[in-house]
Amino acid sequence: MKDLLEKHWHHLPKSEVLDLLDSDTEKGLDRFAIEERQRDFGPNVLTQRKGKGPVLRFLLQFHQALVYILLAAVVIKIMLGAWVDASVIFGVVLLNSIIGFVQEGKALSALAALSRALTTTSTVVRAGEKQQIDAAQLVPGDIVLLASGDKVPADLRLLQSRNLQIDESALTGESVPVEKQSGDLAHDVVLAERNNMAYSSSLVTYGTGVGVVTETGDATEIGRISELIASAEVLATPLTRKIARFSHVLLYAILVLAGLTFAIGLWHGGSAVDMFMAAVAMAVAMIPEGLPAVLTITLAIGVARMAKRHDIIRHLPAVETLGSTTVICSDKTGTLTRNEMTVQRLWAGGETADVAGVGYAPQGEISRDGQRVDIQQQPALLELLRAGLLCNDAVLKQDDNDWKIEGDPTEGALLVAAGKAGLNRRDTEDAYPRLDTIPFESQHQYMATLHGGDDCIVYLKGSVESLLERCEMMMGANGQATHLNSDAVHQQVHAMASQGQRVLAFARLVVRSGATGIDHPHVASGLTFLGLQGMIDPPREEAIRAVRDCQTAGIRVKMITGDHAATAAAIAGQIGLDGALPQGQTPDVLTGRDLERLSDAELINAAIETAVFARVTPEQKLRLVEALQAHGEVTAMTGDGVNDAPALRRANIGVAMGINGTEVSKEAADMVLTDDNFATIAAAVEEGRSVFTNLIKFITWILPTNAGQGLVIIVAVMAAQPLPVLPVQALWINMTTAVLLGLALAFEPKEPGIMGRPPRRPDAPILTGELIFRIGLVGLLLLIGSFGLFEWALQRGASEAEARTIAINVFAVGQSFYLLNCRSLRYSIFRLGLFSNPWIWAGIAAMMSAQLLLTYLPLMNWLFHTAPIGWMDWLQIVLVGLVINLVIGAEKRWRLRRETTGAVGSDPAAG
Repeated sequence: MKDLLEKHWHHLPKSEVLDLLDSDTEKGLDRFAIEERQRDFGPNVLTQRKGKGPVLRFLLQFHQALVYILLAAVVIKIMLGAWVDASVIFGVVLLNSIIGFVQEGKALSALAALSRALTTTSTVVRAGEKQQIDAAQLVPGDIVLLASGDKVPADLRLLQSRNLQIDESALTGESVPVEKQSGDLAHDVVLAERNNMAYSSSLVTYGTGVGVVTETGDATEIGRISELIASAEVLATPLTRKIARFSHVLLYAILVLAGLTFAIGLWHGGSAVDMFMAAVAMAVAMIPEGLPAVLTITLAIGVARMAKRHDIIRHLPAVETLGSTTVICSDKTGTLTRNEMTVQRLWAGGETADVAGVGYAPQGEISRDGQRVDIQQQPALLELLRAGLLCNDAVLKQDDNDWKIEGDPTEGALLVAAGKAGLNRRDTEDAYPRLDTIPFESQHQYMATLHGGDDCIVYLKGSVESLLERCEMMMGANGQATHLNSDAVHQQVHAMASQGQRVLAFARLVVRSGATGIDHPHVASGLTFLGLQGMIDPPREEAIRAVRDCQTAGIRVKMITGDHAATAAAIAGQIGLDGALPQGQTPDVLTGRDLERLSDAELINAAIETAVFARVTPEQKLRLVEALQAHGEVTAMTGDGVNDAPALRRANIGVAMGINGTEVSKEAADMVLTDDNFATIAAAVEEGRSVFTNLIKFITWILPTNAGQGLVIIVAVMAAQPLPVLPVQALWINMTTAVLLGLALAFEPKEPGIMGRPPRRPDAPILTGELIFRIGLVGLLLLIGSFGLFEWALQRGASEAEARTIAINVFAVGQSFYLLNCRSLRYSIFRLGLFSNPWIWAGIAAMMSAQLLLTYLPLMNWLFHTAPIGWMDWLQIVLVGLVINLVIGAEKRWRLRRETTGAVGSDPAAG
């Protein structure tokens, strides 16, 4: 039986499908067949894939080079007997690991969300009886009955369909419900066009149907998406990759320098024990213990800022990833558009009119050539809108401040258009009470309603072709019947369709008074054509601005949707998605069928060159993201449907919609937009760039401390002098400066023009040559200042404790002055504003207070081997700090002057 699941069910006739599944439309399956198939196929649920256990996932948080450095520091501290210091360092490592473990656990819940999406009940025919069962009990061959409001419980081949419409937007990206039928289709029809199939977890919006279960559980389309999510590789973010590379380089450098220090000391005649302790001191001094903690806190601050701007970050490094994004792949429906069908164009009496306003709120005016139209003076236009209002089964409701549609969104758009013209539905229905209805059927392509009143009138709406063939006249602008001009109608249809609009035609027929019912023969001829209404799911105004902002920032935006090519192209043109084209001009579109014919190399080129992709499957969305990444792009993928989940998980950063997004998409994403607004992404990119810039500022600021301390120890060993900095003192400087001084950089406001810069190159190192030079320069100045004052103090007869206290304070004060330089990697502190970041001054005050305690408090003297020093010593220390500030300020001014004359490039943080 299981081999049947490889069949292309949409291609087979209904009778053959039933024969293959050994089922019967009237009787369904018997008890014994059900039990056998439940044993063969299992329950209709998604299998939970076994991943790494919680213990292993927690231990893997320690599997990072930088963490290994810190763990080595812990071991060294224990060897030195500094249990308190070892506990502090290990506490930082443990905290980082716990945060990473919790965030990763949330990401792995996507499959559980998919399983919950299948939990529903189903109406079936079994052993000739209709019954309600848990959908998990369904098996292939079960006969399922569908009605409006049902969630489709499994993949079904439809056997009967009466006005059946199913919302598949979460699965295929189709923006309107799909009209279903039960005939067989061609073998190569794509998923979104298989209108004789009903897929698991889609929603029935209208009509009824009967289908036979063809696939259950993992074999369904949603099950295949589950497989894609499980197999989609979660990529490391640019930040984590760069930090990993940086950590490895730092690890090797420290080990090499420690070995050299030990060897040089032995060569100069030092004892093995003393030189080993000097090498340990050098290693501890050069390890930036505070880096992981400040990295995590800086990202967390970025998360808090973004939450205020309607971005919920589920993985901390995603904050920085946004800042390095080069391409945003966006779904159309509900992301770039409002997911609310809206009438935009009317054609009646041979004249067109534009309808303002978007969404379901009945607010906006009807105009012609920019002038407001008085509907009461336009009988043809009034009759067209009245027909759309009366020949309608949808309901428009106001919920608090939001307007919502119950029923078909296309019919909802007609209600809204009538409301904008001032037509009240209750009053209109009282004046024209409905007497009978011919529901929409796919074979007839129209709906008709009979209304009473002074005269009995039949109103019809449907496809242009189905209504034109029934019409003999058309209503003129004055409300009188005139000759039907089919060419003019088709010309308007083409104009609307070229704008991506869905076009509905309207007609009416006056019948004898006293009529109580209608049927298809009654409306077969003699109708009067009323006009056309063109509608579209319009783009968000804020999305248009956001796309423009992204393009200004050097980020390309691409649309990847399951919707029709013409609609996708029209929306892309209105948004201005292809920056090379004028806004309003439609770009080229590649469809899913086009993509199927491309090789991997051709796909990469198409992914780069093309801005719009339509009628794509979940596998193709995933393949497009992978193609962009293969070209070296840092890719963000936005979406709200089940069909977006695999690509969301694979992308460098997945962005889901919080209001209309499915639970599956939210769980697969790195970031959720609580306002479903594409424009929020532009704000998130800006915040991400700011976070990364602040992280680079911190790294540029903290490394000179480690480099300076390491150099001081190496020079002391080479000169056969006492160590100016002991290991415990190096740890004090590293931890206090990082937390009290460096953390203030995380609160640094965004620099002007941050969105005018191009994205950072994905392959750019975390530190540019310019910043490495600056780090080396400050490290050298700290070496000269600390070692020089240390030796001078010893020459003046000071004790080693006093001399070391002077050296330690050189690092604290020098880094405080350098902190002011690092508020911007390019500009002066005076350009930024002295007090635009008050945390800087609070951090410096806290650092100086800590240093005074270290210098003068007896307990601290005992713990850290320090001693009180005089005011002249402090003056010399401050002078060293001032020199550092002035030298770096001059270097920045020199580089800025060269940049403004075109001699050098861009922001040093950009790479």
